[in-house]
Amino acid sequence: MRSFCVRCLRPESACYCAHVPQLETRTRVVFLQHPRERRVAIGTARMAHLSLPNSELHRGVDFTGHARLEELARHPERVAVLFPGEDAISVEDAQANPPETLIVVDGTWPQAKKVVMRNPLLASLPRIGFVPRRPSNYRIRAEPADHCVSTIEAVAEILGQLEGRPEHFDRMLGAFEFMVDTQLERQETRSGPGRRRIYKGEWRPPLELRSLAEASERLVLFYAEANAHPLEADIPPELVHLVARRLSTGERFEAVIAPEQPLAYSTPLHVELPEEALRAGEPRAEALARFEAFLRPEDELTVWTTFALDLLWSGGLSRKSARNVRLATARALKGKAGGVEQAVEMLEAPAVTPWAQGRAGRRIAALESVVRELVARGLATQPPARLPRTGTEG
Repeated sequence: MRSFCVRCLRPESACYCAHVPQLETRTRVVFLQHPRERRVAIGTARMAHLSLPNSELHRGVDFTGHARLEELARHPERVAVLFPGEDAISVEDAQANPPETLIVVDGTWPQAKKVVMRNPLLASLPRIGFVPRRPSNYRIRAEPADHCVSTIEAVAEILGQLEGRPEHFDRMLGAFEFMVDTQLERQETRSGPGRRRIYKGEWRPPLELRSLAEASERLVLFYAEANAHPLEADIPPELVHLVARRLSTGERFEAVIAPEQPLAYSTPLHVELPEEALRAGEPRAEALARFEAFLRPEDELTVWTTFALDLLWSGGLSRKSARNVRLATARALKGKAGGVEQAVEMLEAPAVTPWAQGRAGRRIAALESVVRELVARGLATQPPARLPRTGTEG
């Protein structure tokens, strides 16, 4: 007998809980799930519910006399139903007066329509309709039309637009992508007959790679080094070497910054710069002012670890949009990514010649090599060729 996870209700071998983020929202999300959808193993409403602490999940078809729904219907100016229709308002109109609570009906289209028609309270509430930014990646379940998406994709899309943070809510889709990929991989490797037919749609690169490719014009690759003392010294790390490169144009930035605190004995060794060069660096305020001028409003700082960003924010730069590409690399490798220089070899990415000094020069070149390879994979229209199996036959 298979063991099941009590949280996601999936077999432990297919548990997606490790990929479920906890995302705070201004909007309260209320899921109304058709009872039959609860039995669908590849359903996504529960996955979305687990991602959103500010949400609730109710099951049923007829919600007549349902206390919670009646409570919400008493304040229609604060509530909206995510459901298309001729009288549905656009997301742009909803952004002007966003609802405090969003009701999401979960089920197949016939099931969802039945729930809405069966409950006059739902039909009386304002509706929101939207056109998704991208087609559904629900490659294990057929959608009735190109504009139709899964419940979790719809919720990520609408919350991202209503709250103005699409990248924040795209994080919900990590567990969804994991479930889809896992299901398809198991179907491909299963030796016996499948339990049920799996719908397999057009192949698409993983979400993280597609997102990176879509944002490539805005990416500014960034790496930073610190003057770091042992923990027992109780001296916080400070920024001493900053390098950046705009992916789309190749523009470069480098600053060696004079330490304001005592220079740690190991710092020159780790950053691979002479002590004299560090002490002769420019003042921190001037370096950050130059970097601020280098950046454009739409730029996204792109890093391998958030430590580099922490150095930048603590150094005094105003916070910018940023993304970590380590997760995208792990998705491309279908395993742990290791360090950025190791990732170049694992991805078999074309090498980039270092243009900056010290360890930062090697690391920013490696980051560029990795990101260019990931962008190319995000634009791919065919899956990567499978490596031949290794081993001894006999």
